[in-house]
Amino acid sequence: MQSLTQRAQPVDRRPMTWVEKIYLWNIFRGMLITLVHLFSKKVTINYPEQTRPFSPVFRGLHILNRDEEGRERCTACGLCAVACPAEAITMEAAERLPGEEKLYREEKYAARYEINMLRCIFCGLCEEACPKDAIYLTETIAPANYSRRSFIYGKEDLLIPDPNTQPAEYAKARGQIDKKKKAGA
Repeated sequence: MQSLTQRAQPVDRRPMTWVEKIYLWNIFRGMLITLVHLFSKKVTINYPEQTRPFSPVFRGLHILNRDEEGRERCTACGLCAVACPAEAITMEAAERLPGEEKLYREEKYAARYEINMLRCIFCGLCEEACPKDAIYLTETIAPANYSRRSFIYGKEDLLIPDPNTQPAEYAKARGQIDKKKKAGA
């Protein structure tokens, strides 16, 4: 029978020589490999001082976008929660009251918006499902913490800074979003 691949190789059944029986050659080869690795360049990165370059398609923590006037984009349609395979997103909708036109873009808004980062698999389906471009995955790494409750991010944790009150922080966050959109396009 002829093999289609070269993976199957016959086992060598020759009797071992005297050098092979005392295993000195194998021990010498193992020590040589250890010495080569001892003097090779280290791959460790000293994290606070050095950062590893990320892929342009890296997905990190979520943010909720605002428009240029500072109004929230999320209309609590629930498409992100439906698209999430891990069921990590929870939201409650509310109606906009008269006089809140400067806060919310549409008649409906998300009164409560939570993402459980312990369940999130950072797949990006919530970002793709959103018709209003309200949710976005940044290049920020999820920080470590000691309590489970601190991994449930609420709306106040996820909202991007207001461009009217915090223009520098908003520009920094928008720059990160625009840079990632250009890399993806």
